[in-house]
This record gives sequence, C-alpha cells and structure tokens, in this order.
Amino acid sequence: MDSREKYVVSSLELHLFFARIMKEHSLFLKAGFTPAGAEFAERAEFFKLEFEKILRRAIILGNGAVRKCVLSSGELVTEFTDRAERQTQCLTGIKIDRELTRMESTLRCGSVNADSAICERVGALNRDALRLVNGLIEFKEKILSRVLNCRLFTVNYPLLIEHIIREAKLYRDFILCAERGDLDGKSMRETETFWNRIMMEHALFIRGLLDPAEEELIKTSDTLAKDFEALLGRARERNGEAIRDDSLAAAKRIKEFKTAGVDGIESCKIKSLILPLLADHVLREANHYIRLLGEQ
Repeated sequence: MDSREKYVVSSLELHLFFARIMKEHSLFLKAGFTPAGAEFAERAEFFKLEFEKILRRAIILGNGAVRKCVLSSGELVTEFTDRAERQTQCLTGIKIDRELTRMESTLRCGSVNADSAICERVGALNRDALRLVNGLIEFKEKILSRVLNCRLFTVNYPLLIEHIIREAKLYRDFILCAERGDLDGKSMRETETFWNRIMMEHALFIRGLLDPAEEELIKTSDTLAKDFEALLGRARERNGEAIRDDSLAAAKRIKEFKTAGVDGIESCKIKSLILPLLADHVLREANHYIRLLGEQ
C-alpha cells in the first residue's frame, strides 16, 4: 500500500470507529443532564448530530476501501449494536440515526483507488472532523470544570468525563498525524499505556454503575480493574516496555465480561444504571484494542 492509499484507508478507518464513539459520547452526556442543564443537553445534541454526519460521510467513502481486519473486529458494530440503539432511544427519548448502523454493518473490504479526487474528499473529511472534535473537547472540558466547581450536575462521573476527553484528544492526534503524513500510528508502548488505562476505567465505571445487589459482577469488575492497574504499574517499572501478551490476555478477559454484560443488560437480566448503548460502546472499544494488539 503506497502512502496515498494508506492515507485514505487509515483516515477512513479512523472516522468509522471514532466518529461513532464521539457521537455516542455526546448522547451519554445529553442523557446525563437534569433540566437545569438544558443548555448543555442542547449543545450535546448538536455534537451528536454533527458526528453522525461525519460518520455517514466516512461510511460512503469507506465502502470497498477498508481492511477486512477492521470490518471483522467488532469495533465498528457488534451483533448487539442495533438492539442497543433501539433500546437506548426508547429509554432516553434521544433520537439515534440507526440507519448508520445498518450502513456500517454492510461495509465491504477491498482496495482503494487513491486518486486526487478521493484524497481531496478524505482531506476535507479530516479537516471537518478536526474542527468538530476540537469543539467537542472544549465542550467536555467546560462540563468537567463546572462539575468540579459544583456549578453543574450530571449523572456522569467526573472521571468518566476526563476519560472521554482523553479519547477525543486521541482522535484529534490521529487526524493531525494523518494530515502531516505521519501514518505509522502510535508505538506499541503508547497504545498499551493508553488503552490499558481506558480498560481499567471501564471496569471501574461498570463497577460503580451496577446495582449493589449484583455482588458477583461487582467483584469481577473490581478484579479486572486491578488487572489493568497492575499492567500499567509493570509498564512504569519497565520504563514503558511493551507487555503485549499480557495486555492481550487481559483485553480478551474484559471483552468476554463486556460481551456477557451487553447481553445481560439488553435482556434485562442485569440490574444497573448502564444504558444498553453504553454497554455496547465499551465492548467495541475492547474489540478495537484487541485488533490493535493483534497487528503488532
């Protein structure tokens, strides 16, 4: 794959994953506000709609251009996504463009003809996504500041808001790298450090959102959080040396836990404060991380 093809493919794969993540962050933020935060809820709705537009453009451009490993990884959609969206829309009253999930689930892999026209369209998509994610980062930081200063209430933990700020900044970093022509991505060490922290925090959030009666699931969440915390500690002790096999094993364990969790939440067998789409969202991020580990 030459540099132009790599630019097109890597950019589109980036948006197919992260634009969906960002629009869902916006939905979770909107769902977490009380009537006193109506202005913030309205702004969150704006970002949800705008990232749906980015995702639609990426799907249209990406059909027949993305790699099989991405389409088969479960990071774009899972077998649970459509139902999770349907249930979450019903539970929150927040409209979700479910047609995007149908479109994304029918994407085909192939090879791209990276001519000047497609490179120009991808470049425009990158620039538009960059402007939008910069705005979303600023919005999330404003929410966090107000929450920490007791000027705004949301059901979302402050740590969760910090968490989704970091993910948005990672998305921004990748867009900037693509536009600079730096297409090699993060090192294995950087990838592990970032995503092991994300997986640890997922386990902590799940633990905190489960009903207190779900004692066994709470214990499992706590164990998984400690597993990833230990991996982060080992990486620091080794000056950031990659520990891929151990990270992959831990990621597969949390994927199994999250898969059972989505199924249990969608079928109303698990008592929690977790929206079905949030359960599917964190599963897709685990799938994404496992695919990245497998490529090294």
